[in-house]
Amino acid sequence: MSAGDRQLAASVRLLVLDVDGVLTDGRLWFAADGEALKVFHVRDGHGIRLLREAGVEVAIISGRRSRAVETRMRELGVSHLIQGADDKQAALDGLLATLGLGAGEAACLVDDLPDLPLLRTVGLPAAVADAHPAVLAEARHVTRLPGGHGAVREFCDWLLSAREARR
Repeated sequence: MSAGDRQLAASVRLLVLDVDGVLTDGRLWFAADGEALKVFHVRDGHGIRLLREAGVEVAIISGRRSRAVETRMRELGVSHLIQGADDKQAALDGLLATLGLGAGEAACLVDDLPDLPLLRTVGLPAAVADAHPAVLAEARHVTRLPGGHGAVREFCDWLLSAREARR
């Protein structure tokens, strides 16, 4: 990690995550009643907890709505949950205002085209390894792991290591 990347990562006070393709592998499984089922990686959840314990806020901004996401985020203590966001940029702007943070203090980890406005706004734009090529081109950091397979934990660990190195 370069000194500039370490300093940027260490200054992050908010991590914004997308769900489908980041916290999940992007596939949608539907039950007979039409409920979309989600599979979350347990290590991603632990990474989120570690980051929160280190004082970094974690938020979800998703274009879809899911009770499974509500349940999982409640388990992890993530209170900033924005679902059904047609305009992810407006959702981010509102969240930053609510938290009293500047965009430069935020990082986001995303995977697809609806997330490009977020990448262009935050101080630390990041993408999962299997993100859309246009997203990869805009990201300052790209995980080695694909979405739904530990990419969130990898990114959380990277942020935490930068914070430790700053001490």
